[in-house]
Amino acid sequence: MKTSRASSPRRRLIVVIAAGVVFLLLAGVGVYGLITGPRTTAPADDAGAPTTVPPGDATAPGRIPAVPVSDDPEEFARGFAEALFAWDTSSGFMPLDYTAVLLDAGDPTGIEQAGLAADIAHYLPTKDAWVQLREYGTRQHLSIDTAVIPEAWAEAEAQARPGQLAPGTTAYTIDGIRHRDGIWNGEPVTSDHEVAFTIFLRCPPAPEPSDETPRPTEKPSSGESDGRPAGCHVLRLSQLDNPLR
Repeated sequence: MKTSRASSPRRRLIVVIAAGVVFLLLAGVGVYGLITGPRTTAPADDAGAPTTVPPGDATAPGRIPAVPVSDDPEEFARGFAEALFAWDTSSGFMPLDYTAVLLDAGDPTGIEQAGLAADIAHYLPTKDAWVQLREYGTRQHLSIDTAVIPEAWAEAEAQARPGQLAPGTTAYTIDGIRHRDGIWNGEPVTSDHEVAFTIFLRCPPAPEPSDETPRPTEKPSSGESDGRPAGCHVLRLSQLDNPLR
């Protein structure tokens, strides 16, 4: 049996899940791996990916915009959700190019990289579908109606053992409209579809208050630690249209 060419590059995205991953059963959604805590070593540097956009240059032509960096969980969840649904088949890029940019906003330790790559694959067209959609110049974007922490998340936190969820771990359920447009028989066509899904993410916990004043020789923290980039990061995604409520 022949293996699809599309599966080979996708397999290269999948990394071996490191020890320390725990799984939490969330009613109505399924099983998701969640970080137990930061690792002491930094992941391999993937900043050289050709399709990413440096911070502050998200509108550069010929590049896929990077997911906006933010340490505010709702703001980050909204930015990632919009990036997840934003693609254009006439851009010259393929689904794996969009996947690579989205993975840049994933868990920097690499623990959840494999699961997140598999999750994203279910949100993007397959390679064959992409080629067909490109004939009609199909593009897509998302308009968000609501982004809220689901009530079920509080139950998941209550059931978690001490230390099972890393500080700053949370979930946001996104409800919105997926918009697509293209050209059919020389005429523009559009379609709108309601979507809902949950983003599991981790943000830097708020710093503990301290009475100590930094010495003149000490520089204020830049928001980075252990070599990892500042801001929130995505852990996993729920199935599309099967969110936590």
